[in-house]
Amino acid sequence: MSLPVIAHADWYETIRMADGVTLIHEPWIKPFFRCNIWHVRGRDGDLLFDSGLGHVSLRRHVALVWERKLVCVASHTHFDHIGCHHEFPDRCVHRAEAAILADPRGEWTVADKYATDAMFDAMPQGWDACRYRIEPAPAGRLLEAGDIVDLGDRAFEVIHTPGHSPGGIALYEKASGILLSGDIVYDGPLIDDVYHSVVEDYVSTLERMRRLPVSVVHGGHFPSFGQVRYRQLIDEYLSAKRKPGCHL
Repeated sequence: MSLPVIAHADWYETIRMADGVTLIHEPWIKPFFRCNIWHVRGRDGDLLFDSGLGHVSLRRHVALVWERKLVCVASHTHFDHIGCHHEFPDRCVHRAEAAILADPRGEWTVADKYATDAMFDAMPQGWDACRYRIEPAPAGRLLEAGDIVDLGDRAFEVIHTPGHSPGGIALYEKASGILLSGDIVYDGPLIDDVYHSVVEDYVSTLERMRRLPVSVVHGGHFPSFGQVRYRQLIDEYLSAKRKPGCHL
């Protein structure tokens, strides 16, 4: 049975959270593949953390992302997180994945394996998996651990989170306890076996991040959650990797 076809104007949904944070997502993509795109309002400009699949223009169909000055940050360079990065001139990525953002080939972004019709509950108008490509989007700023993304009245510290991918990052606002975690931790199955994932790095990263005093975590997939669930998710992953017979 063929899936319904969704017009581009109806492809995105925005959901306003607390503390000036808005979730932008593509509700017609199945949850496992559906990237959470996070928009944060600041005094002097806004932050966009990840940019989705990229088949449907984010800038054209979501007014929130072009109304004010905006910096677009990549949590990492898997295809579902960087599809619309080329639409924003002020782009940032961790140094370890800068080459991929500038040359986002299917085998490097895992699009060659996962960007298929099976992702969808309904198809975006004009979708053809065989023709799907991510546009190059070279970054103007290369990020490192400890760098600050400054919005004027808000400061997000870059946390390097290797494991899922070598240049993965999270952004942490100390004043509010907000963590934009990307794909290193979210409330769903954590993935450590795709191209350039390293389980040992994943374990080290989560051991380090467990102590972070978060108030709310906005992950790269699935719903947001608080500190108790945050530590539970980390403990469950670490426990599974420490079982006898599991080689790190």
